[in-house]
Amino acid sequence: MNIEDYRNYCMNKKEVTEHFPFDEDVLVFKVCNKMFALASLSKWEKGEGFINLKCNPDYAEELRAEYDGVTPGYHMHKRLWNSVKIHDTDLSTKLILELIDHSYDEVVKSLPKKDREKLK
Repeated sequence: MNIEDYRNYCMNKKEVTEHFPFDEDVLVFKVCNKMFALASLSKWEKGEGFINLKCNPDYAEELRAEYDGVTPGYHMHKRLWNSVKIHDTDLSTKLILELIDHSYDEVVKSLPKKDREKLK
């Protein structure tokens, strides 16, 4: 997966916007103004790319136990976020896309009803 594929996949989801709220390096994707995915562009360019994704806490633990490419979220709430390695990883592109979907869905579930309605 390259950075353009990642960006396009996230941007094709309903009500998603992209931002650089921290600095010009960290690309953040939000649904209804709530963060669901973020990645360092410079790390990605160096071949050290990973995506921070929100995750159900129980599922996060399962993923970390099963895959070396899934670790507690870098600079994030470790219980609710995972860092998902993109380069030199034991994760398939299919699984990475499923984890992006899961993160999006986790954030959508927590949105107010009026925002969830916009996504139907």
